Formats: sequence, C-alpha cells, structure tokens
Amino acid sequence: MSGKNQPISGNDLARFSGPNTFMRLPSVNDLAGLDVAVLGVPMDIGTSWRSGTRFGPKQVRSESAMLRPYNLATGAAPFDSLQVADIGDLAINTFSLSDSLRIIAESYDAILNYDAMPLAIGGDHSITLPILRAMARRHGPVALIHVDAHADVNEEMFGVRETHGTVFRRAHEEGLINPSKVYQIGLRGTGYGADDFAEAAAWGFQQFPAHELWGRSLSALSGEIRRDIGKLPTYVTFDIDSLDPSFAPGTGTPEIGGLSTMQALELIRGLKGLNIVGADLVEVSPPYDTSGNTALTGANILYELLCVLPGVAYR
Repeated sequence: MSGKNQPISGNDLARFSGPNTFMRLPSVNDLAGLDVAVLGVPMDIGTSWRSGTRFGPKQVRSESAMLRPYNLATGAAPFDSLQVADIGDLAINTFSLSDSLRIIAESYDAILNYDAMPLAIGGDHSITLPILRAMARRHGPVALIHVDAHADVNEEMFGVRETHGTVFRRAHEEGLINPSKVYQIGLRGTGYGADDFAEAAAWGFQQFPAHELWGRSLSALSGEIRRDIGKLPTYVTFDIDSLDPSFAPGTGTPEIGGLSTMQALELIRGLKGLNIVGADLVEVSPPYDTSGNTALTGANILYELLCVLPGVAYR
C-alpha cells in the first residue's frame, strides 16, 4: 500500500458495519496533508418542489460502503496517490437559507486555506452558489461543468434571489464563473417559454440539451470540453436529476428523457486531465427512492470524480 488512507475493505469488516463516512474512509477534523476533503451539506431549504435532500449526504455515504478502491474500467487507483478523508457535515442553519449560504461560503474559505480539494455531497443545488463564491476568491472566475436537467438561471423564485433555481444567474452576475467556459449538459423538460435557455446562451454558456445526446456516447463531448478548457481551474457540479428518473428517481425535480448512468460515466471519465479544483453531487432525495439506487449512483459518480483528479495513480 501507498501509506495513504484506504477505504475499509469488505473482507476486513462487513460492509453493513463500520463508520458512516464516504467509502468508510477515516473521519478527520484536521485538513493538513489532505489532497481531497469529502464533506456533506445536508440542506433542502433551497428547494421549490420536493424536499428530502437534507438526507442526501447520510444515504450517499451509506451506499458508498459498497464501493471498492480500484476502478476496473479505467485503471484508476485514487487512494494510492491521493490522501482522502471525510471531514463530516457543515453545520448549516436548517431554519434559514440565507444564513446557511453564509455558513457554506465561510466554511469553504476555511477549507481552501489548505491544499485539500473539496468534494461536496448535497444537499440541494443552492449550495453551489456559496461554494463558487469561495472558489472565485481563491482561483478567480472558474470554468464550470454543470450536469443538470435545469439551467438554474431564474431571476428569482417567489421573490427570493438565492435558491436552487437561480444559482448560475447569480454566479454569472457576480463574476464567479467564466461564461465562455460554462458547459450545461443534459438540459430538458418543459419550460415557461422559448427563451428559458436562450438568455444564458447569450452570456456565452454552452448548452447541450439531453435530446441531442440520446443514443450517443459522451466520450467525444468530454474530449471537446477538456480541450476547450485547457488548464483553467474547473469546478464540476453534478445534479442527479440530469439522469433519467428510470436511473435516479430519488430527486426533487425529476424530468423524463435524461442521461443514462452509462453516459454519466463516459462524461466524467473523459474529464481526466482537467485542473479540477472542486466538485459537488447534489439533489439526491432519499425519501423518493427507498431502494437506495439513486444514492448508490451518486456515490459512484463521486468516486468517478475522484478517479479523474490531477495526480491520480493508475495500475
């Protein structure tokens, strides 16, 4: 072994026991020496339809006990070269969205004082706005890979300007993201009008609607995005509702006709070589999928993101 933290093996301790950390990695409070810090943001007060994402981090961690350290498809062995640990959940204010967004931003400012790349388990998509605020303070405007059924560029929702459906309008207005390096993948569903996505496209956002991706491998698309971004600092946000509800029913705002889990794997694996400085997996709502499959899928997506980070070892 490399001397790095390793997930507890199912041959050493049964997978239904042990710590409820991501992949049963060590739980730590000190970020010194970490390459990746996995954290939960158990929040659903930014949602507009079905709630339940406050339970997302707990169940994603629970389902992640099934994962093993070696990626058979790609040869990636992230725990051989990266020091990864679970730093627990952020202590959000469950009665106040605005205060929770402040807490997230301040927590990320503290995390980014270290060299650890934060990998967040949501929580609803409103968590990504304060994360991007902290990212921009550290890295400047970042390139953004946004995998989602929805563009999340509303002006407001019920008069509120910071919700899960307004994230990327606010991020654009505040200069947190590089608009010509924003890629929105999997967009679909019904809308309020023909211009629902047009305004963001005019800002420079590159949009890839789900219906244009049906039946296609996404490996080529990943390659194009990777070449377009180059070495710019990149943030990846993956909303589980980008997947078709047949693959991931446990989410707050499901839309039919989405991506498959196979396409998601192709997309993420094709990002290898990017300078990924942070990522999140959001909108897993366990009450709407009692089988646990949505959380299991989310755990696998987080693992695949680990496998394409800079410095990952291959066997």
